[in-house]
Amino acid sequence: MEHNIFSTREELDFRTNESYKTLRTNIQFCGDDIKVISLTSCMPSEGKTSVSFNLAVSFAEAGKKVILIDADLRRSVLAGRYRVGEVQGGLTHYLIGEKKLDEVVKDTDINNMDVIFAGATCPNPAELLNHQRFEDMINILKEIYDYVIIDTPPLGSVIDGAIISRICDGAVLVLEANLISYRFAHDVKEQLKKSNCKILGAILNKVPIDKQGYYGRYYGKHYGKYYGASEEEKDQKKLKKSQA
Repeated sequence: MEHNIFSTREELDFRTNESYKTLRTNIQFCGDDIKVISLTSCMPSEGKTSVSFNLAVSFAEAGKKVILIDADLRRSVLAGRYRVGEVQGGLTHYLIGEKKLDEVVKDTDINNMDVIFAGATCPNPAELLNHQRFEDMINILKEIYDYVIIDTPPLGSVIDGAIISRICDGAVLVLEANLISYRFAHDVKEQLKKSNCKILGAILNKVPIDKQGYYGRYYGKHYGKYYGASEEEKDQKKLKKSQA
């Protein structure tokens, strides 16, 4: 399991890819001191892991050296989702002292991007993440990588995300559209604030983009004329202009 990690990943469509480029740029505008970024959500299955992964890929594609850390030690889905096979050493193995850091950092087929998988499940994830060994690891990685992206458990379910965020430069909250109530999101944001980590913003995920909905009409009107037209449509527009 070396350079073929993530080789089976699906390519993003144009709109999604542009969204991650925008997210990447917005984070860069937050300042050069924002290097360690945690991502959390209110509930499981809001797309937090996919956002973490694709954000890391976007940074790597921009020439930044980045490492993605799967810190969801309770219900990790990263390795299974991308079918990377059995993970020999992960974050839990390092935190309990079974593996050295260079043994759990895995290189990938994505240039500039490495990954640390969660590893084996453990009975005390909050205690491990709250240990000085985890903070020391993050400080080491900050010196090696331009960006450290940490996928954390849903903060609306367990406290792990806040524990991790206390040693991060910034945090991002992933919210699934039409699922999370304003009050629930507000409560999770307040819990995140208690970690004294700078909240960079929120990502509205799984937004239905269709021609009937608001988002579909907006993007179709403002972006479709620049990016969405087929070659035939472009030729027709040129012809109309020449006839005018």
